[in-house]
Amino acid sequence: MKKPIYAVATLAVAALTLAACGAAPEDEETAGGGDTETTAEAPDNSDFIGCMISDEGGFDDASFNQSGFEGLERAETDLGITIQFAESTDPGAYAGNADAMVQAGCSLTIGVGFALEDTIQAAAEANEDLHFALVDSAFSAPDFSPVELPNAKPLLFNTQEAAFLAGYLAGGMTQTGTVATYGGQAFPSVTIFMDGFVDGVAAYNEAHGTDVQVLGWDKDAQDGSMTGDFTNTENGYNTTQQFIAAGADIILPVAGPVGAGSLSAASEHEGVSVIWVDSDGFEQESNAEYQDLILTSVIKLIGNSVFDTIDAAVAGDFDPTPYVGTLENGGVDLAPYHSFEDQVPAELQTEIEDLREQIIAGDLVIDSPSAN
Repeated sequence: MKKPIYAVATLAVAALTLAACGAAPEDEETAGGGDTETTAEAPDNSDFIGCMISDEGGFDDASFNQSGFEGLERAETDLGITIQFAESTDPGAYAGNADAMVQAGCSLTIGVGFALEDTIQAAAEANEDLHFALVDSAFSAPDFSPVELPNAKPLLFNTQEAAFLAGYLAGGMTQTGTVATYGGQAFPSVTIFMDGFVDGVAAYNEAHGTDVQVLGWDKDAQDGSMTGDFTNTENGYNTTQQFIAAGADIILPVAGPVGAGSLSAASEHEGVSVIWVDSDGFEQESNAEYQDLILTSVIKLIGNSVFDTIDAAVAGDFDPTPYVGTLENGGVDLAPYHSFEDQVPAELQTEIEDLREQIIAGDLVIDSPSAN
């Protein structure tokens, strides 16, 4: 039997079975997970057990948990692996869920979200014969110095690049001259969006001689508006109402499903729109009521990174070298404008595409203290 993650962890494998039998998100084709359908018969890799643990947002968060889960489902369909998964209802469930995965002999266990860093790192250190991966965070020592583990792979994303384009777009689309952003908690994978967004607005101001203001984030001080978690949509609603009252007409919530509160608030005010994060918010069924309010989305293709990591592990080529998604390799991107396609001026669209190409070529570097 594998070593438990913590001596006090007593969760039986039965708990994993219950979690794995829980309701999964509806299958859908999104930028986060790619096309989960295949026309060819999948190979038989049923002896490979691919496992996933959500953070407290759950696999139906219309954001990064759901994107990661779509990558796991795609691996089941295309690679013929066996999958197990556990939704964490709160942070107290992380260790028990991870221990259940270890006891089940999961070939590769993926934690979705930076909040699972300590849990996945402890599991990897205690079970060197199993493989692990972690979305949105690297591993670190108690003094926060980097730690490299031979059996654990960080899946990271330089979202400041795509968020910069979103900020430039916001600078060109605001009618009030004020936009805003907020996060769930001040983790690097949250503030990196906000850094890029602020820089994008600043770049628009410099290029056009404007003075668009950004509420909610001071990049230099690395301080700003946080709702405190990634589940309370009411906090997102109230924060957005405060921004709107201060004149903001474009809001970037970096708080997973809490962003639904921003959509609700925006729906009560004429001319207010929202920029979604992680997945293409326009394509998410849970946002269907508010599609016409989503200007664009800053996408992390988490599902692709999950699938590729599983694919390599199935082939015996697991590599702990961190994956870093960028505009260049397609790991991050700006979603289509969808309902706003005809409202975004052609000149602005051209400017954004030019900036994208400059970033990809390395001629324009978008910096952030949280860059990977």
